[in-house]
Amino acid sequence: MACCATRCSPLEKAGVPVEDIVIATDDARIYEKAKALNIDVEMILEEHESGTDRVNQVATIRKWHEDTFIINIQVDEPLIPKAFIDSLIQFNASDSGFHMVTTVVPIKSQRELLNPNVIKCVVGENSNAVYFSRAAIPFNRDSTSSLDNCFRHIGVYGYSVIQLKRCCLLPVCGLEAVEKLEQLRALSNGLTIGLSIINHDVPHGVDTYEDYLEIKKIMEL
Repeated sequence: MACCATRCSPLEKAGVPVEDIVIATDDARIYEKAKALNIDVEMILEEHESGTDRVNQVATIRKWHEDTFIINIQVDEPLIPKAFIDSLIQFNASDSGFHMVTTVVPIKSQRELLNPNVIKCVVGENSNAVYFSRAAIPFNRDSTSSLDNCFRHIGVYGYSVIQLKRCCLLPVCGLEAVEKLEQLRALSNGLTIGLSIINHDVPHGVDTYEDYLEIKKIMEL
């Protein structure tokens, strides 16, 4: 198993060996700090459309075997709980046949549902992703205040190297360009995304400066 992440402790707590954890960054400050802490890090000099494309470059540079399973924790989810990593690993081990896997949690408030910085996911009958959006979906025609079937996407992905490369060979699609959501590239081209559904609270990710200040406060406690 190979992992690319910007925060190592959740992966370590989930039992991922430290030597399998890699930070992928395009920022010299992060690179130097990781080196100073003796953390494996890869400096990415090229411009990329998404974090998935950046991870793909690391896999290419390091010549990881096509069957290697990668967990990608993105920088905007610094407080991802251990349970999410455990669940993703177990979900992948179930051999569900999806091209990639990710996680979602139930949305618990209208404020969260209406926030465009909270990515919503429509969940299909087989725990598959039907669509991702910044809009408030799905829309309940009979009860507009209902939160039934409303899920928030958490920015952690799992895929094999071969499926990662398959996705990254695809051009940026129209829906991805409009919503600014990289996972829509996969869905738009017929790739399947399996969903590990977790009833577990997780701090909101970093989408705004206010989010950064709030999470910084939590991490300093």
